[in-house]
Order: sequence, then structure tokens, then C-alpha cells
Amino acid sequence: MSRTRIVSASAALLLVAACAPTLGPPPPPPPPRGPPPSAGAFRAEDFSWSAVPGPGRIEGRLAYKAGQVRYSCSGAGVVLTPETPWTRRRMTILYTSAERAALPADEVRARTPSAPSGDYSAFVKRTVCDQNSRFSFSGLASGAWYVITVAKPVGGPGPDIAIMKRVEVRGGRVVAVDL
Repeated sequence: MSRTRIVSASAALLLVAACAPTLGPPPPPPPPRGPPPSAGAFRAEDFSWSAVPGPGRIEGRLAYKAGQVRYSCSGAGVVLTPETPWTRRRMTILYTSAERAALPADEVRARTPSAPSGDYSAFVKRTVCDQNSRFSFSGLASGAWYVITVAKPVGGPGPDIAIMKRVEVRGGRVVAVDL
């Protein structure tokens, strides 16, 4: 290639490059939004997602049995607690699991003092089991929740059982829950 062609090609490339738009420096990173959620500290803002009404619904029933003894939650309260790092840690301490458990209620109560404390009652939803041990929650935001109740033996001896199960609500669908 001749020197003239090389110089002409280089000049053409410089001209094209000069016409290319410049994007400037990259934008600055977003400002920090506060410390990340901590399992050890109660933070009301970690629960804020659960306070926004949504289209989610949980339809539940208690079907728990221990051997031949059937259990019921008829007339008992059912609690729905939003999952946050703090509540996940609390469930792990109280129920020795953050997914599901069925333990004697006295054992769970005995661990309560060692569980982290905080006023999360404003974010907890409550209902009552009907005579058929069924319950429901509606108007739920998408996310993970803990369903908790205490079941009593029907027609036989046995301790009261605290039952907990983690449930995910997504996209406004009805979630069927068997405890």
C-alpha cells in the first residue's frame, strides 16, 4: 500500500471518529440507601413491603396428626408474619427452622426470651381458624410470609403443637397451605 493511501485512510478514520458521539464520563454511583438489612437488629423499614396491600391470597387448613391423634385449630388465632432477615432469625431460634416446624408449644414458648425482640406487631396479620380448621388471608403483597398457629388435640391426649410454615405469595395467585 502506498504511503498516500495509508495517510488518506488514516485521515478518513480520524474524520469518522471525530463525528462519533461522545458519552462523557460514566454517571456517579447511586448514593447508599442505608445499611443492609441485619438479622440481629429489628428495622421497621425491612417490613415496609408487607404493609402495601396486594392481590395475593392464602387459603389454609390445618391437617396435622400425631399418630392416631388428630389436631384442630378451630377458634384459635392464626398469625401471618412477613419474612425479613430479622423474622427469619427469630423463626430459626423459636422453631429451629426457618421453613417449617411442628413442635410442642411449650418448647417454643421456652425459647422466646432468647429470640430477638422488636415491635413488629404493626406488620403482622391475624385471623381465626373456623370450625373446620380452615383460615384465609387476602390483600397480601408478594413476598415470603410465615403462617403460625397453635393446634390442640381432638379426642385424645397430646400437647398443644405450635405449627409454623414459610409461604411465598407471588403474582396475585391464591396459595393453598396445609399445616
